[in-house]
Amino acid sequence: MLDIKEIRRDPERVAKAVGRRGKEIDMKPFLEADEKSRQITVKVEELQAQRNAKSKEIGTLKRNGENADALMQEVSAINEEIKKLEAAKEADEKIVHDFIISLPNMPDDSIPDGGEDDYEVQRTWGEPRQFDFDAKAHWDLGESLNILDFNRAAKVTGSRFVFYKGLGARLERALISFMIDMHTDKHGYTELIPPYMTNSTSDFGTGQLPKFAEDMFHLENTDYYLIPTAEVPVTNYHRDEILSEKDLPVKYCAFSPCFRSEAGSAGRDTRGIIRQHQFHKVEMVKLAHPDHSWEELESLTHDAEDILQALGLPYRVIALAAGDIGFSSAKTYDLEVWLPSYNTYREISSCSNFVDFQARRANLRFRDADGKVRFVHTLNGSGLAVGRTLSAIIENYQNADGSITIPEALLPYMHGYTEIR
Repeated sequence: MLDIKEIRRDPERVAKAVGRRGKEIDMKPFLEADEKSRQITVKVEELQAQRNAKSKEIGTLKRNGENADALMQEVSAINEEIKKLEAAKEADEKIVHDFIISLPNMPDDSIPDGGEDDYEVQRTWGEPRQFDFDAKAHWDLGESLNILDFNRAAKVTGSRFVFYKGLGARLERALISFMIDMHTDKHGYTELIPPYMTNSTSDFGTGQLPKFAEDMFHLENTDYYLIPTAEVPVTNYHRDEILSEKDLPVKYCAFSPCFRSEAGSAGRDTRGIIRQHQFHKVEMVKLAHPDHSWEELESLTHDAEDILQALGLPYRVIALAAGDIGFSSAKTYDLEVWLPSYNTYREISSCSNFVDFQARRANLRFRDADGKVRFVHTLNGSGLAVGRTLSAIIENYQNADGSITIPEALLPYMHGYTEIR
């Protein structure tokens, strides 16, 4: 959520910045309602002062045995006027509130203008493998090796679900453990196992609600939503708290299943495990000092890259354009892994700095050395999307005979298995 004081101070700048996302913002309804609300506040305070003065007069008259009917009628009229004004103010405040929570974050000046195709490549790592045989897609290899079962998952639940089976399930578990161990032992994150359901206050805090309700699974007759990512419960872990400056940055990592309706993605990635309604992900979350959040974004991104490098998977890092970043983000780097079946790079992690946008919604604060309470900056990144990592391993480590070699980094987690065949 943007700072209302900043919007009031320079609405044109805010509109221009948010407009970089590709949608023009009409500030007029907000400005008019905000001004009316503040004018009503002044008027109500004046009327309350008049009412209080007259109430004292009434008390004096009654103590002296005099008639106070006329003054009592005036107080009653003032109360009615205050009631009408407060109703009007409430309506104006709703316009202001709804406008503010509908505004996305302002893109940082460092990111490019444009949309989905206007990203900037920051760096690449590794060389895509050149096969001397006809390489197969992970869904074909997974089914032929009996480690991925899409048909029975469709029978049991529906489309965009999968059973991991045998060594496929073991490989998925190995990846989760490897990623968590890397982030805790090498990168210094504290591991959390979060709830897989959150309430609407938590989802509002990270920006999922109210705008993206259709992308989430809501549990009927409850205030609970299945989490779309561990970002939601982990970012809200310190909601409504005041942290100490000396404890920043706070660094958490968490494995969780993720649940997404994939609204609006009909026809996209219908095969394989690239876009599922349920998938596993290891998430990194940071609560950072505002003076250091940009360097924390760089280190967060490198922590995600470390996983891909350890697994020997070619990838690139791109800076998303202003029209392609998420609702709450000020700047996002996507890590894209090379997938032979697509003959291109596909997203496997998004690493974002939300500055104080989520912190304002979730009331995440810290007390600085001078005793001043300020909002933290929040950051998060996938470290990594587990199913997409598994699909990248299957495709990049496949052999001519249809087997899959296990990356060396995962061997300690595979209990003696060096390949899947």
